[in-house]
Amino acid sequence: MSHPMSQPMSQPITPAVPTTPPVVVARDLKQVYTISRGFMHPADHLQAVSGVSFTVHAGKTLAVVGESGCGKSTLARMVSLIETPTSGELSLAGVDVVKASAAQRLALRRTVQLVFQNPFGSLNPRKKIGQILESPLEINTDASAPERAAQARAMLALVGLRPEHYERYPHMFSGGQRQRIAIARALMLKPALIVADEPVSALDVSVQAQVLNLLADLQSDLKLAYLFISHDLGVVRHIAHDVLVMYLGHAVEQGEKKAIFTQPLHPYTQALLASTPGIVGTGTAKKRMVLTGELPSPLNPPKGCVFSTRCPHVTAQCQQERPVLRTLADRQVACHLAEQFV
Repeated sequence: MSHPMSQPMSQPITPAVPTTPPVVVARDLKQVYTISRGFMHPADHLQAVSGVSFTVHAGKTLAVVGESGCGKSTLARMVSLIETPTSGELSLAGVDVVKASAAQRLALRRTVQLVFQNPFGSLNPRKKIGQILESPLEINTDASAPERAAQARAMLALVGLRPEHYERYPHMFSGGQRQRIAIARALMLKPALIVADEPVSALDVSVQAQVLNLLADLQSDLKLAYLFISHDLGVVRHIAHDVLVMYLGHAVEQGEKKAIFTQPLHPYTQALLASTPGIVGTGTAKKRMVLTGELPSPLNPPKGCVFSTRCPHVTAQCQQERPVLRTLADRQVACHLAEQFV
């Protein structure tokens, strides 16, 4: 970052930091699963998420991207309190989730809600839309039946659906309409954070844009924080403020969307961008990059850099020494060779 001539070098200008506390803070978050191999065999340990850290503020979107098996959904389950992290710190609304009591965790569940990938499987086909929307209020609040109905009808209007949809069943709606209903249900408890796990991947491209625009409008109006899980960088380009790129459970590049899309510094990020139609960065991102080899098993990750078995720039150092996230060119990157891509 450049400094004005009048600014002493000992006092660098730092970017403005939001004055409100972050909605979610994760530090060195890890999730390790124990896998039984049967009688008389030692159990295996699968590290699904390995020391990931991030912060999300109100009105901002952090997109987590990577191939299947990289740990995106595991991260989503931890943040949404479905799973407890094996280690690390996770704070929601200023409360440490890992150390929270059962009562505190129950209260925190109202502050974070999920929007699932498949709109055809996430809604109960036996319930009318009004019942589906009122259910969170019935379980978690003392609102009367008329109050619940009024809030459900207001939420239908907020997501662009009509009053008559209140009495209809899920099978009577298109995929895009069902996802609007799922978003409305997630908002019924007025959460601070929405965890959206591939929320548009099951929809037609034309409908994807409508749902993404709805999410952006709701974020602007309600100051929502989003943790947006996706493998599609074309979608991420439209919705995210910050991007976290994961590979085999590790964060390999992390920073503002503009910096990462304009000049990716990790070879894996470069490959993801190069394989996404319509996205052009600089340098290596412009070239066609074909990743060779298979994604390693998380039960037996490479000794050095987790991407070393598929990286076109791999060196002996990469194969022996695991890089740590370090700050470079307005983002964090875990690559020994990142300077050569600046």
